Amino acid sequence: QVQLVESGGGLVQAGGSLRLSCEASGRTFSSYHMGWFRQAPGKEREFVAVIRWSGGNTYYSDSVQGRFTISRDNAKNTVYLQMNSLKPEDTAVYYCAAKVGVGVTTSPKGFNYWGQGTQVTVSS
Repeated sequence: QVQLVESGGGLVQAGGSLRLSCEASGRTFSSYHMGWFRQAPGKEREFVAVIRWSGGNTYYSDSVQGRFTISRDNAKNTVYLQMNSLKPEDTAVYYCAAKVGVGVTTSPKGFNYWGQGTQVTVSS
């Protein structure tokens, strides 16, 4: 069992930056692929970024490519999402998630454990 706790959300003006953190419990964090997803009111949960267990490969949605950076520190059981050049359309609840097993996916259905989410609001 893995527990995930996100932090770092808040209110920021368009063009600003935020860094989200997600700390995981347990001793097997380094074996999980980790992802960030977001969900805006009235919309489905959507993929933002994913990083392999080793940190060697990262993938991003087209909407955040070039603005967001996912990284991880396995020694601290933590995954990060650095968000730059934020836009009002980035406003959502952001969730981190952990995937057990081989293979990376961008589908929320492929992830086994979820955090409670942190609100990000970008004002225009």
